[in-house]
Amino acid sequence: MALVVTTPVNLRRLHPLHFNLRTTPPRLQTLRPQFRQSGGRRFRCRIFCQTNPNRNPAECCQTSESAEKEQEELCTEPGSSSNGVASSEVPGSSKDTGGLLAYPDRNFNRRVALISGFGAVALFLSRRLDLGVSLKDLSAAAMPFEQALSNGKPTVVEFYADWCEVCKELARDVYTAEQQYKDKVNFVMLNVDNTKWEQELDEFGVEGIPHFAFLDKDGNEQGNVVGHLPMRYLLENVESLARGETSVPHTNMVGPYSSAGSRVVHQVVSPRSHHS
Repeated sequence: MALVVTTPVNLRRLHPLHFNLRTTPPRLQTLRPQFRQSGGRRFRCRIFCQTNPNRNPAECCQTSESAEKEQEELCTEPGSSSNGVASSEVPGSSKDTGGLLAYPDRNFNRRVALISGFGAVALFLSRRLDLGVSLKDLSAAAMPFEQALSNGKPTVVEFYADWCEVCKELARDVYTAEQQYKDKVNFVMLNVDNTKWEQELDEFGVEGIPHFAFLDKDGNEQGNVVGHLPMRYLLENVESLARGETSVPHTNMVGPYSSAGSRVVHQVVSPRSHHS
């Protein structure tokens, strides 16, 4: 098919009329969850309108903006703000947190550290005070052995040595028992390094120290314990003596001890040689 056109030069010119049978599919723009700010609005409107060139550009822009909002709503989780941070997780948010505590700040951490430091110092000092009782203090406050056998009271005799580590560990327990029952029970300290007490070492069968012998008011032994044992054993035996009972609940019991064979024998002549 041809179109006939008349011109001044040529009577007839034929212009072929070509038909483009191929139709180009419209180009589609995939909408992403995140968009540019207002600077790219005109570009988005133009691309969106290429899918339907017959529509009014104003309608295209409105449709594009509505599509953006729908995509943002779909991509935004409920309860979260536009910047992707949940409103309930924003520090300092005024919304109700359901009774949960607020995040700790620097001042809170400093207070916790300060309290912990004071607690550690107090614990250290308390332990130092517990270790403040020494064997020297106990021996200085002890009653002479001869006097204890003649005053009509039951007696606790401890065989010890200054070098005995187990004796040092039990010094606090012995001091506690003495302070609690000193009005009813005598407490005697005999140093195994003093040759004066060789006869008593053989009589009471001392092989390990500390060795505690529990005597009734007549000086008869009711039982003994040796070494590091729970404090309640010592307290219960002393309480039994204070009540005037003829036997003690714990006897012939042995814990970790120091060997009496390691003693340093020497003769001590002093007014209080009974415990020196």
